[in-house]
Amino acid sequence: MYLEHFAMRDMPFAITPDTSYFYNYGSHQEGLNVLLVALRSGEGFIKVSGEVGTGKTLLCRKVLNTLDESFVTAYLPNPCLTPAGLRMALADELEIKYARNMGQHRILKLINDRLIEINTQGKQVVLFLDEAQALPDDSMEALRLLTNLETEKSKLLQVVLFGQPELDDRLAQSKLRQLRQRITFSQQLQTIDATGIEGYLAHRLLVAGYHGKPLFQREAALGLHQISGGVPRIINVLAHKMLMAAYGQGASTVTVQHLQLAADDTEGVAPLPVTRISRVGAAVVSAMGAAAAAAAMSLGA
Repeated sequence: MYLEHFAMRDMPFAITPDTSYFYNYGSHQEGLNVLLVALRSGEGFIKVSGEVGTGKTLLCRKVLNTLDESFVTAYLPNPCLTPAGLRMALADELEIKYARNMGQHRILKLINDRLIEINTQGKQVVLFLDEAQALPDDSMEALRLLTNLETEKSKLLQVVLFGQPELDDRLAQSKLRQLRQRITFSQQLQTIDATGIEGYLAHRLLVAGYHGKPLFQREAALGLHQISGGVPRIINVLAHKMLMAAYGQGASTVTVQHLQLAADDTEGVAPLPVTRISRVGAAVVSAMGAAAAAAAMSLGA
């Protein structure tokens, strides 16, 4: 693999949400700041929405790792749960012991008691739900009712919803208006813009242990932004393949030709327009085509 070739410790463009690679830029920086301020305010629901691959799970884990000991957190990565399943999952996260055949009213009472216990310790409980657009309507209502648990001065439970744009469509329904009205902070994650792409690549390379000269040529970085649409997950997939292509050729820098190879190998990604290919790259492509044509003619003969 290319790690030794480029003197790196780790693969810089893995798609797993490793918080050490969090890029504090643009809407991601703003989202982190908004979440931390909102959680310290101690009220209501918080919603973070964004398209597939924009880094919602990474932001969620970054917040989880940033909160100090004054917070007790519960994390549900797959909230496709019934109301009963939602309450039981929360009870498990709060380390509540209960019989599996226990009635829901009793489980809710145990949750309330546990939340009060944590509150008396001067701590706040926050429930993070990833992929919240998958939560059924009746479970949405059960979630809203959970946030009714409160003392005279404060809520016992805060909820942060992370979801795709479909979550906004769901919450626009009249039957969910009570929950929608409780959302006190809302943030939308955007893709990385053309100004930030080179910084994004450099940041991830640095975290991975790379300390050499700029690895991605500017034309390659801008082309990468163009065909990825600035979506971090797609950037990572393509950048990883670009490094593999450069390593395979023994190159010390990543060029637009390596981007072409990566794009050709990635389903659902449009190739870079010909106008963005350098003269050298065009000559290489032309030479390859001529060689293939000559070979075909030879076989035909």
